Amino acid sequence: MAKRSSGGLVFSTEQGRMCPECRNAVSECTCGDSRRPESDGIVRVSRETKGRKGKGVTLVTGIPMDDKELKAYAKVLKAKCGTGGTVKDGVVEIQGDQRDLLVPLLEQKGWVVKRSGG
Repeated sequence: MAKRSSGGLVFSTEQGRMCPECRNAVSECTCGDSRRPESDGIVRVSRETKGRKGKGVTLVTGIPMDDKELKAYAKVLKAKCGTGGTVKDGVVEIQGDQRDLLVPLLEQKGWVVKRSGG
């Protein structure tokens, strides 16, 4: 409730979306860092087709890296799988069912890896 009472500009017609904390444009925000909340220490590998017109993707969640490192590591994973993919909100999406290939690659980094889902 304290954040509402302090007020803050969230949109400007001149600069677009504004950060309510530092009151700069989102592209020039100085208060936010690229770290996500701590996870439970388990990297989960799952497969999903929802919202993709039946096309399956492999999701990798819980990788303990910041956004910049995660994007670079996702590039390595995509190259090893020979497919495309992306990083969205700390989740690595790799095209196709690549779970059998990704689990050993992630375990080599020393992380606890679990296959989740079907």
